[in-house]
Amino acid sequence: MIKRNYQLKYYNLKNFESIPQLQRFNDEQKHAIRVVGNILPFRTNNYVLDELIDWNNIPNDPMFQLTFMQHDFLSKEQFNQVANALSQKDKPDDLKYIINKIRTQLNPHPAGQLAHNVPVLAGTPVPGLQHKYQETALIFPAAGQTCFTYCTFCFRWPQFIGDKQLKFATDQHQLFFQYLKNHKEITDVLITGGDPMTMSARHLDKLITPLLSSEYKHIQNIRIGSKVLSFWPYRFITDQDADHYLRLFDKVNNSGKHLAFMAHFNHWRELDTLATEKAVKRILATGTSIRCQSPLLRKINDNPNVWQQMWQTQVQLGMIPYYMFIERDTGPKAYYEIPLVQAYEIYRQAYQKVSGLARTVRGPSMSAAPGKITVEGVEEIAGEKVIQLKFLQSRKPEWCNKIFYAKFDENACWLDELVPAFGKQVFFFEAELLKDTSNSNKDKIDVTPISLSY
Repeated sequence: MIKRNYQLKYYNLKNFESIPQLQRFNDEQKHAIRVVGNILPFRTNNYVLDELIDWNNIPNDPMFQLTFMQHDFLSKEQFNQVANALSQKDKPDDLKYIINKIRTQLNPHPAGQLAHNVPVLAGTPVPGLQHKYQETALIFPAAGQTCFTYCTFCFRWPQFIGDKQLKFATDQHQLFFQYLKNHKEITDVLITGGDPMTMSARHLDKLITPLLSSEYKHIQNIRIGSKVLSFWPYRFITDQDADHYLRLFDKVNNSGKHLAFMAHFNHWRELDTLATEKAVKRILATGTSIRCQSPLLRKINDNPNVWQQMWQTQVQLGMIPYYMFIERDTGPKAYYEIPLVQAYEIYRQAYQKVSGLARTVRGPSMSAAPGKITVEGVEEIAGEKVIQLKFLQSRKPEWCNKIFYAKFDENACWLDELVPAFGKQVFFFEAELLKDTSNSNKDKIDVTPISLSY
């Protein structure tokens, strides 16, 4: 049922104990949420609580795993350190020190986001912009650096912990507009966050409308990365400015540019509400395409049947399956990570069960420092068992679609755990990365050598 006067209500670390459904929790379960929530950001809302979580299947319910802190997100040592510091209320500095120390251990900005993706204009870093791939720039609008609910796996969790040094956000001078204007190689901009749909329609309009002018004719595609269709689809139905968003989407598509809504769905359950179905229909009616992506997550969607049903439902609703990602090496990665060869097998089995309309999906893909790299399969070549890998996207365009091989390793979960096959000392791109960063265009990308730990 679509509720007409449904008001969004947030719950965070300060008020989570007032969540009605949590009254059945014991003190130990609430304590775990409180401890882990001091390290990783926690926020949920009433739609998630009322419509998505099966409270008769706790803690195994995938939507509960997706949105609530779990004890094992931290190591035993980390958990105990925070718990002990919380119990000593007269020593707030000790708690702050421990929190900051543990956060640095969780690899807050993987894949060189902070050091290597922020471009430079006339010697000045451009706040709130990333430019890793030649044709695509990412915009992090300051007003959109929060979310309707924080996913527990989020690789951008540093955006939400209040540390300005770790946060990407545009500044009041909006230097990014000048950068985009100057760089004619950019054809796509991705407005991301956080979740840009937490912005008012008026703020989103001010960000997008200038890009429709002739000064930006080289920009052909505008993308919006968001999980709003999962966590608050009423944004497009009954919210005060629901129609303003849709008029803006119309305006983009009528301008001759293409608007792509990059939706994040981690489980078919998120697609299984009337509100989401209605919101999807309203967006598609503006001529906007919706592409769907998700990481592969243990305890949430590590089953080919879940992906099969999710992709089929997306196609049925008029959306386009786009990416299966490998969970990034940050935050509670040890809790969620799945070995690459197992991830490939889940992808392969799900892919076999869907029609060609759903086979637009690509993966399993790692967004690593050199680029987006897919696991293409396991082969035996010249008597050696290997993992076949391919660049879907890369810092150097000439690497795209290039195949390379790693020694078979059934336990490896990320690129830096793989070893080159056939006796090679390094992967072909490693030496090129180091050489390229020393000679790169200083007006574009930071020239500090990229760590090969990715």
